[in-house]
Amino acid sequence: MSLPHYFQDLSILHINTTPHHAYFIPHATHKSAVENPREYSDYFIPLNGNWQFQYFSSYWDLPENFLQLTPNRQLPVPSNWQNHGYDQHQYTNVNYPFPFDPPYVPQQNPCGWYQRRLNLTPQANKRYLLNFEGVDSCLFLYLNEQFVGYSQISHCTSEFDVTNYLQSGENNITVIVLKWCDGSYLEDQDKFRMSGIFRDVYVLEREAHYLQDFFIKTALNDDFTAANITVECVFSDHHGQDIHWQLFDPKQHLVAEKCGQDFECFLAQPILWNAEQPNLYTLVFHYGSEVICQRIGLRKIEVKNGVLLFNGQAIKFKGVNRHDSDPRTGYVIHREQALQDLRLMKQHNFNAIRTAHYPNAPWFTELCDQYGFYVIAESDIESHGTNAVYVPTPESSILLGVKTDIDQDAIRQQTIDNYCYTARAPEFKNAILDRTHANVERDKNRTSVVIWSLGNESGYGENFEAAAAWVKARDPSRLVHYENAIFQHSAHQNDTSNLDLHSEMYTAPEDMDAYFAHPQNRKPYIFCEYLHAMGNSCGDAEDYFLAMQKYPGACGGFVWEWCNHSPYLAGTDRMGYGGDFGDVPNDGNFCADGLVTADRQIQSNLLELKNVQRPIRAQLKDGKVWLTNYWDFTNTAERLSIRYQLSENGIVMQEGKINGLQIAPKHTALLPLELPADNGNLWLLTLFYEQCHATDFVPATSILGFDQLNLFHRPRLPIMPPLGVEPPTKATFSVQEDTKHIRVQQQDHCYVFDKQKGILQQIFHQGESLLQQPLDFNIWRAPLDNDGLINAHWQAAGYDRAITRAYECHVTHYESAVEIKVKSALVAVSKARILTLDVIYRLDEVGTLHIKIHGEKAPHLPFLPRFGLRFCLDRAYQQAEYFGYGPTESYIDKHQSSLLGHYHTTVRQNHVPYLKPQENGSHYGCSYVKVQSENRQIFITATTPFSFNLSPYRQEELAIKKHHDDLVESNSTVLCIDYKMSGIGSNSCGPALKQPYRLNETLFDFDVKCHFLMHSI
Repeated sequence: MSLPHYFQDLSILHINTTPHHAYFIPHATHKSAVENPREYSDYFIPLNGNWQFQYFSSYWDLPENFLQLTPNRQLPVPSNWQNHGYDQHQYTNVNYPFPFDPPYVPQQNPCGWYQRRLNLTPQANKRYLLNFEGVDSCLFLYLNEQFVGYSQISHCTSEFDVTNYLQSGENNITVIVLKWCDGSYLEDQDKFRMSGIFRDVYVLEREAHYLQDFFIKTALNDDFTAANITVECVFSDHHGQDIHWQLFDPKQHLVAEKCGQDFECFLAQPILWNAEQPNLYTLVFHYGSEVICQRIGLRKIEVKNGVLLFNGQAIKFKGVNRHDSDPRTGYVIHREQALQDLRLMKQHNFNAIRTAHYPNAPWFTELCDQYGFYVIAESDIESHGTNAVYVPTPESSILLGVKTDIDQDAIRQQTIDNYCYTARAPEFKNAILDRTHANVERDKNRTSVVIWSLGNESGYGENFEAAAAWVKARDPSRLVHYENAIFQHSAHQNDTSNLDLHSEMYTAPEDMDAYFAHPQNRKPYIFCEYLHAMGNSCGDAEDYFLAMQKYPGACGGFVWEWCNHSPYLAGTDRMGYGGDFGDVPNDGNFCADGLVTADRQIQSNLLELKNVQRPIRAQLKDGKVWLTNYWDFTNTAERLSIRYQLSENGIVMQEGKINGLQIAPKHTALLPLELPADNGNLWLLTLFYEQCHATDFVPATSILGFDQLNLFHRPRLPIMPPLGVEPPTKATFSVQEDTKHIRVQQQDHCYVFDKQKGILQQIFHQGESLLQQPLDFNIWRAPLDNDGLINAHWQAAGYDRAITRAYECHVTHYESAVEIKVKSALVAVSKARILTLDVIYRLDEVGTLHIKIHGEKAPHLPFLPRFGLRFCLDRAYQQAEYFGYGPTESYIDKHQSSLLGHYHTTVRQNHVPYLKPQENGSHYGCSYVKVQSENRQIFITATTPFSFNLSPYRQEELAIKKHHDDLVESNSTVLCIDYKMSGIGSNSCGPALKQPYRLNETLFDFDVKCHFLMHSI
């Protein structure tokens, strides 16, 4: 017996499955239904656990008698077989992992054979429904060697009525799962491609004529003082039955009790649900032997005058895209894992989730109802691999004199036409509609689901227009979203009348300005994806936030994405990414783009977002501090207290706490605090917003965010702290010069200067060398993931291999100092000069090294990654103290999660271990840095705030290694003192770095002082 080819026939999507319907679990008693998880229902028969398993590299290898196989291996269900030594992991973003030849999939289509026994005595008056909540990519079901049915849609429930196949006693369930099917053309999501039964499997024992589906509908009047709740029921035999209904308010008081086939209830002064106050009513209804419990939130989402309103209030989604992903369990996410995600999201001020790009487990949105998250529920559809299909382009020539005419607009349009293939192909219409139905029908009773999304990145055309029209007809109470409606096929005029939102991804904040500049644009603007959090990223988080606040019609956005996708390499605790598993094609570390790591460790990207999304913001205006409440429904007095610190030159002079400050949602109030007078010092007011009482996920006293106001706008400390040692005694100089070097001796200090390069070759302090390599100028950084595009320009200009050379070098011996004046440049082989430098090295009588740099960059060259000095110090220098933005890494466009102040760190603590090594650990806005060994210190200041980095790794090492685990520490401590470091941005998949964050000055000056001193810690 061979498998029928349903899996590559678009006319066959399901065989013998029940219709898509709402998710619910019946219980035997009222108490169990209200209090117990589903596993405690008398009618829930779990089938999770070890199943007999056999893997075949192709379904063609299944033996004729595959139903009689007796393998001696087992596989846990749920699981992905790639996590248990079968097949291999593969990560690809856009490209299909098989030939684009719909509806066909490869002959070498891996196959998993599953079997387990079920001991059951079926009751004559019951029906038995076998549920598979998630199987990738399709399944054939056999029971007692009889074919039961077939189904696909990996992330949706396939339910089979197996009553007529059961026998009393032992029953054999056999499931054949294929890695690919025709549905895989619609499941080209940006993720590791894993296979198998990855969600729960169970049997439900139901009434003979059971309640198959119901739709809970809620309506609120215009002033939200009254609500109407109705429930429409569908039974399996399509005949109604009497049901006993009870409705309890959020405090569990009975507010309605009725009997009848359907339910309707009017409520006066209803208690409303929102993400900040997730108040839920409890509806309990029973018929026959079944009791069903549903939690209901009363809310209304609508668009009026181009503004998205929730319960009449214009809200902003502070959202994130979330995949089901775990480094050990893959797609398998248990309730505890989901709760960990939701807890972290709440603690970092998120209020919304987009289920990217498929429905999550059916109980996931129940958790969102309970704990308060707005959800965009997305259908299991993504087919962006179609835009990788070949588009004809003119052949080019290596000869400069040969002109090639390239019609970029025509190429782009053909790419869009390819992109829209599944959106327009008639043979895919039923599959797209089916996936839309599955998404909506299953989660239609979940309060947290406020927007239906038709899918992701699959072009646009008639098929999605039909899907949107069906959703609007089926559920007009929610909004409909689909970003790819912005793409127009050349042979079709898009109809977007059933889409409620204008959605974009990864466009710049300025693009939103352009949208709202046109009065005809009347749909709310939403970023369904933005702020690509790949590696050291999210540099423009604050800019996006401020842009969204400018327009009532901007309803927020969803960061891409929640967690890295990085499975453990076999037999290790090392995480991998695309290409680490022998997978071809692959998209490298593009999967490492999360706010948290795969094992849910917090990264600086998440901390940055947390404070950008803080519920309260402070503004200094006319010598007073004004606080604005950015919550949509919560008065500040209900949730937080304010702890403040006033510091002068980094020393706390006053602190206290303000409780019960009343600020209504979206309102502003004056902070009742007297500010100091300006005395010329650096005064900082730091406000910490603390949770005043514990909630489900946020403990009391948790810091929800903070503001730091520079009261008199001074950029740096006016007075540097004392050196902590006796000042060196003044001493005379001895200067020696030959053709290559200048040697300056001054009591404890000796400086050796390289005349050919125009840099300090060595510094000796009391006879010990401080430098492992010459003190050179530095413009390069280990490329960020966000530097991927600009890096090509940097390398084309030679930035990655720049060297220093001198043109002129003159030494002058004064009474109290020696000055070496240098005219030099940074150059690279085959490239034009990068920088012209005029440098003065001044060595004074107490051993201080003063370096004054004037730099000139050609205007046509790309902006610099950085400019500064790199000290390769003896490894004994392990400690650092600084005054700047810390303690987290900070950059010109990424320091919302940092505070200006005094900090201590070490070489290793300062390093941030991104999965793929890149620039990390810099600190912005520094007044000084002091680096220490056991008996020495180097104290560095500048006339303007600077950035510094302290690392055990050279940037060259960071740049060439693919994994953090592969890094080899340098034989020196690497200290970078930067005039400026260009910003971080989010250009790995987003807009180019904004001009204000680029080091693109054609003229600049950097003035640095270095003190080399004895010190005892």
